[in-house]
Amino acid sequence: MKQSFGAKLKSLFSKNKGNDDFYEELTDILVEGDIGAKTAFQLVDELESICKKNKITEENEIINELKKLLLESVKQVELKPEEGKVNVWMVLGVNGVGKTTSVAKMALWFKNHGTENLVLASADTFRAAAIEQLAMHGEKTGVRVVSHQHGSDPSAVVFDAADAVISKGEGLVIADTAGRLHNKENLVRELQKIDRTCTLKASEGCYKKIIVIDATTGQNALRQAEVFNEAVGVDAVIMTKYDSTAKGGCAVSIGRELNIPIAFVCTGEKYADIKPFDAETYINDFLGL
Repeated sequence: MKQSFGAKLKSLFSKNKGNDDFYEELTDILVEGDIGAKTAFQLVDELESICKKNKITEENEIINELKKLLLESVKQVELKPEEGKVNVWMVLGVNGVGKTTSVAKMALWFKNHGTENLVLASADTFRAAAIEQLAMHGEKTGVRVVSHQHGSDPSAVVFDAADAVISKGEGLVIADTAGRLHNKENLVRELQKIDRTCTLKASEGCYKKIIVIDATTGQNALRQAEVFNEAVGVDAVIMTKYDSTAKGGCAVSIGRELNIPIAFVCTGEKYADIKPFDAETYINDFLGL
């Protein structure tokens, strides 16, 4: 089993503390914890400057300063559909990160927390079995799914799903979209078309774009967030395969470099394995506190 970031940090303190080697090695273990090199260098420079200026040399004080810097970098947000409005959320992400399953988990979460008129839009119309997969999730969670046939126009699916919510005057559409990054130009065009439909159909201020990332993929997760953010803008992140103690440092890079907050973390395969992201808990786990 890989050593956690917290364990590496304790080991580092036992070897050297507060000298130049310490800060160099700290940068290395931050990078190993999936905090990108750029962010790691910035954080350690700031930490070193604070500690030298304030003559901080004790382990717990240095860790406390590091925690403050990490907390400033990580952003969190609460996602909540507005009552009495038409809410449309487009869920983004590359294939293989657990996007469709995360859509189902989020749907059940909101259903269990009082959202009554909930519709899933099967807007990934090109991937084999994506439509069937979402239909199966809909059956198991008791949430309505709107879908068209394989290969149809994804924005038309979202249009119909939004109409189903509009007919009742309020509710939430969660749209599962395609994530074929190898064909980036077509993907971007497709997402921009869905984006226009979502903007048209949602009540003012009730349209959100949420990206699903695999927390174990480190800097790839940051790159993916960059691509989708450039294409349509991203309001929030769902982290899957979440284990902040080993990796998961990408939340720091995404917050610091892209200013995108984390909304939910998924910790397992079951529908209930989703919870709102808490920055303080996340940083405490990461640091082994």
